[in-house]
Amino acid sequence: MSISIRHISKRFGAFKALDDVSIDIPSGELVALLGPSGCGKTTLLRIIAGLDYADHGQILLDGDDASARHVRDRRVGFVFQHYALFRHMSIAENVAFGLRVKPRRERPTEAEIRRRVRRLLELVQLDWLADHYPPQLSGGQRQRIALARALAVEPKVLLLDEPFGALDAKVRKELRRWLRQLHDEIHVTSVFVTHDQEEALEVSDRVVVINNGKVEQIGTSESVYDRPATPFVANFLGSVNLFHGRIEQGSLHLGEHALALGENGGSDGNAVAFVRPHEFDIVPGLRAGTGLPARIVRVAAVGPSTQIELSRVDGELIEVTIDRDRFQMLGLAEGDQVSLRPRNIRVFQDDARAA
Repeated sequence: MSISIRHISKRFGAFKALDDVSIDIPSGELVALLGPSGCGKTTLLRIIAGLDYADHGQILLDGDDASARHVRDRRVGFVFQHYALFRHMSIAENVAFGLRVKPRRERPTEAEIRRRVRRLLELVQLDWLADHYPPQLSGGQRQRIALARALAVEPKVLLLDEPFGALDAKVRKELRRWLRQLHDEIHVTSVFVTHDQEEALEVSDRVVVINNGKVEQIGTSESVYDRPATPFVANFLGSVNLFHGRIEQGSLHLGEHALALGENGGSDGNAVAFVRPHEFDIVPGLRAGTGLPARIVRVAAVGPSTQIELSRVDGELIEVTIDRDRFQMLGLAEGDQVSLRPRNIRVFQDDARAA
């Protein structure tokens, strides 16, 4: 089932939660709504589900206006962050719950309910826990059961609100991989809310970046990370180093130092630039020409990488990440002077300074 979100706006008193949001989600796609807390992503998910209603705009499901349709008539499955399983029911009974409360004319036979529950528990790889109860399960297992329960009613759309937010990092990573594999098997149109950038980039077909109730960018993981459309997206996705300077004749001028921009250059004027930590080359010593002089303040080995904190002449700090073998080959240490040469600079007009 395709989802078309048309000019959705929503206020809570004086607070504007959503401001003219439009998104098209093709049938079978897995889309992440990504943004900081309070940006409006959960409000949008609830409006798609029919758990809340927009002040303006439409929700179209397969082209039909569902804006005023009750949640039970939207064929939507919902998975919450905190599982919401019934503690007094067995795992099998939890999964069967949505089927058993259907109106009599729509309710499957008892044999069909048992067959469907068994198939879903096998799908989430927990059929051996059918007779257990939620308190006997780990957090990751309970979340998979919550997902099986949502799928039991055969929804056309699956909505997940920070489904892994209550889990520890290792379990969260395992479940992300599992959710992607599951989606590739069942191909139900899915929308999930997260503020975890890695989660959104790893799992989804496309990412919708939201800020202050507005859509900043929609695209694949690669496009939003490598080609951010706005300063917010560049700053929000992953670690970045931020520079304020001025573009003149194809170079970014930072004080008395200039960095060539090449094809990334924009119009002359005040600019804000972003460089990710892994996009710097480090040259020992202070070299003339393009590059930023800096002094190594701190070095930390993190797995196969080395994270380096450096101080510019003006005291501003820069973070750089390079391969550990490369760092050892350079023979650098804390206190050394170096030149930093960015391989990729993302530049935007600095409207605040221009004003």
